[in-house]
Amino acid sequence: MANDQNSPLTLELPSVPPPNPMAGWSEARLVEKCLDGDESAWCTLIDRYKNLIFSIPIKYRLSREEATDVFQMVCLELLSELPRIREPKALPKWILLVTTHKCYHLKNQDRRNQEKTEGFAKTLQKALPPEAEAIVQQAESEQQVRQAIASLPHRCQQLIRLLFFEEPARPYDEVASMLGLARGSVGFTRQQCLDRLRRKMQEIERK
Repeated sequence: MANDQNSPLTLELPSVPPPNPMAGWSEARLVEKCLDGDESAWCTLIDRYKNLIFSIPIKYRLSREEATDVFQMVCLELLSELPRIREPKALPKWILLVTTHKCYHLKNQDRRNQEKTEGFAKTLQKALPPEAEAIVQQAESEQQVRQAIASLPHRCQQLIRLLFFEEPARPYDEVASMLGLARGSVGFTRQQCLDRLRRKMQEIERK
């Protein structure tokens, strides 16, 4: 499929599903359960980082089919490397670098000569080209926003998605109706949710 070179790069959020009890688990707990063969934990882990993975091929202007290929390759490599990942907190960085390397070589080399990433420790040490380094930094910032939003109460997640991540933005009357709020309370609730989001972003940045 031809790639649309004029498509704007946007930070996409999925529709907000009912709360998943595992969604608030730490990477360490999810990885431990994944290694125990818990399929729900694996699905939760992939769901947490699928937008991060897909954001990299989007920035490289890869086609939808190529982006899907990259996603599948990263998931397979993650499954293979999971027992050797000693610091689960570093998982987002690992995913960023593995995905970026795969996209970079897919974009710049024939598939047959594509370089294979060789494990967690080597991946973290390997230098990225300037173009890829900038993409990693942007994707990392976007992932922090997703992570912060995912940590908010369910209603705040819904409200933020409706007001800031849909085009065109929904009017307050419609938002109030969808969330069961009084029309006059949407602005107040919005500010409360943004304050929560700001505090959560500060916590993430301090880590």
